[in-house]
Amino acid sequence: MDSMNVRLLFLRPGLAGCALVLGFLAGCSGEDGAKASDKPKAAPAVPVTTAPVVRKSMPLKLEAIGNVEPSTTVTVKSRIDGQITAVHLTDGRDVAKGDLLFELDARALEAQVQQMQAAVQRDRALVANLEAKEKRYSELLAQGFISPDAYNQIKTDLDAGRATAAANEAMLQSARVQLSYTRIYSPITGRAGKVQMQLGNVVKGNDTTSLVTINAIMPIYVSFAVPEQHLSKIRAFLAKGPLAVRALPTGDPHPPSEGTLTFIDNAVDQQTGTIRLRATFPNRDNVLWPGQFANVTVTLDQQVNAMVVPADALQTGPKGPFVYVVKPDSSAEMRSVKVDRTDGADAVIAEGLKDGELVVTSGQIRLTPGAKVQLKSG
Repeated sequence: MDSMNVRLLFLRPGLAGCALVLGFLAGCSGEDGAKASDKPKAAPAVPVTTAPVVRKSMPLKLEAIGNVEPSTTVTVKSRIDGQITAVHLTDGRDVAKGDLLFELDARALEAQVQQMQAAVQRDRALVANLEAKEKRYSELLAQGFISPDAYNQIKTDLDAGRATAAANEAMLQSARVQLSYTRIYSPITGRAGKVQMQLGNVVKGNDTTSLVTINAIMPIYVSFAVPEQHLSKIRAFLAKGPLAVRALPTGDPHPPSEGTLTFIDNAVDQQTGTIRLRATFPNRDNVLWPGQFANVTVTLDQQVNAMVVPADALQTGPKGPFVYVVKPDSSAEMRSVKVDRTDGADAVIAEGLKDGELVVTSGQIRLTPGAKVQLKSG
């Protein structure tokens, strides 16, 4: 019993020592770990591309979707009844003013013209005879060889002959006009559509079915509408001089066609709140085609010394548009801006930036206010 107590007393001091040693080691280890965790690692710089805020002249524009229209459209019809004996054009051909398009059977009208020509020649001969007789009777009346009644009779015959000759000459001119209708010419220069009536068809004067439709496409119109609140601005700038208009059909690889604003409608459409405008284009290259939809840009004026940044720099937040500005210490500052308008790849800034400041154009998704940035090319 005594020996067992001795062993226990011997072991207890050893256990207490071990506990002290372990506690000391644990205390040392905890202090060193706390000091290590108190040193946060610096966040790596975010690679970004930048562009400077610049001042340059920027156009003041209005944009709309327009519809291409021919400057003139003519529906060609026959003015008389007849059978088509010749067709001198094909579908879709360019025609010039005065080109012969169709011929109708002219035999009956030619015979009528010849008949009236003969009648006119007869009347001229009769009138010439009566004029000679009137001259002789006038001399005889002056000499007292005939009575005034006899002279008046020959004078009346002469007047009647002249009237008959004039009537027949008018009928001859009418017959010639009718004969001219057998040859149908193009009234304008333009592009023909599909030929509706072919050789051998019988046509009627002013029939509902046309022979062909011709559209004048040089020059050509583009009609479009803009909100009515722009009307006063358009009229003010138009008073200073012609307004340039560009039009480009959707998906067309050609450069935009250049034209000028030539028409403002005389009333605002009350249902849509828009005003109809029309621009005229020379269209010498035939890029614009009737019926197409086109993107239209009206240049009202040039804004000199506008503050411009790339449109890629603009971001949208809860409080509106903003950009990231790179400060001299290479940190990013989130800056709210007021955007006047965008024009292609450029954005015109009304407020919020200063000349020469650098704005981030790519890499913004990884940025936070105050973050360090690393400039990269491109």
